[in-house]
Amino acid sequence: QLQLVESGGGLVQPGGSLRLSCAASGFTLDNYAIGWFRQAPGKERERVSCISSDNGSTYYRGSVKGRFTISRDNAKNTVYLQMNSLKPEDTAVYNCAAARSCATTRFDYWGQGTQVTVSS
Repeated sequence: QLQLVESGGGLVQPGGSLRLSCAASGFTLDNYAIGWFRQAPGKERERVSCISSDNGSTYYRGSVKGRFTISRDNAKNTVYLQMNSLKPEDTAVYNCAAARSCATTRFDYWGQGTQVTVSS
């Protein structure tokens, strides 16, 4: 019953944009920090971004900072990841996950993932 569902992935050319959505069901997202993670072929999963539940602070790994923007819409119980200026190295399965804070190593809820492919 407690689920996160990602959507918005797809195939885009380098330099293009995608907006990923993370929709919650069975619980209210506004009490949680939401992180976006990705796993590329042959690589370990890495955290891409996170948005706090308390003051809305946002965090990004260096390789996406300035290109990606995380935001939340509490009325829609959804968190978004706007991805601009996409590069082939952004190709990965993207997952969202919920935790009590962005500082924790424990994320309680995980989505199933959405594929992002950046290729010409």
